[in-house]
Amino acid sequence: MADVEFTVEGHVAHVRLNRPQGLNAITPEMDELLLAAWTEINADSEIWAVILSAAGEKGFCIGADVSGGAERNSRMALGGGLTGIGGPLVTCKKPMVAAVQGFCVGGGFELAMCADIIVAADTAQFGLPETKVGIIGECGVVHRAIRQLPYHIAMQLILTGDRIKADEARHYGLVNEVVPYDKLAEAAAVWAARLNAASPLAVQAAKAAALGRLGHPLEVALMTRFEPIEEYAASEDKKEGERAARDRRKPVWAGR
Repeated sequence: MADVEFTVEGHVAHVRLNRPQGLNAITPEMDELLLAAWTEINADSEIWAVILSAAGEKGFCIGADVSGGAERNSRMALGGGLTGIGGPLVTCKKPMVAAVQGFCVGGGFELAMCADIIVAADTAQFGLPETKVGIIGECGVVHRAIRQLPYHIAMQLILTGDRIKADEARHYGLVNEVVPYDKLAEAAAVWAARLNAASPLAVQAAKAAALGRLGHPLEVALMTRFEPIEEYAASEDKKEGERAARDRRKPVWAGR
């Protein structure tokens, strides 16, 4: 089996880290497979949502595999470019659910934070161990943590290297749902179905707009014209939404 499994079921793409013996630490070869997955997901109009998961109960991902040394020949960022550290940033245009269990630390924590929804098993632990082991570089995870967690909680993780458990992560708004480990895949599938119940083009346009001006002042975001939103106005799904509202029925989306 490949160290990254990529499958599509209906309108949902499944990207699964499959190296449990190494706690799913990401090798350069896995980065290439992940990049190929994100590229296909972005290009395939029949894919409306993504579930990112990992094999093995002990760990979702502990970051980059540094067993052969920290230096890499490629400038590709961790996670096939998804994290944007160490190489060009690749943005997944489709809404993504991360299903997290066990150790989710360092670059693995950052990879989870690249998702739009995080479902965590009650075994999950989130942390940034870099300072505790005396390693610090251009860590994208610190920049995401300080934006996705309350300031003092983020700084606690960044400066001490301590970990927080799934229930704490949900309390701080990092995680959307906590479930028993044996219910994790089911919970992620339910979230993907919830995403796909909405208009896929509207969801993609909304994600692009929300993330496209995330680092800008509110007044700039409000004055910005977003091409995906303008394109959606002429889409078949927009017309279907209007027809369904008029007919008092659930819309049947086509993704075009």
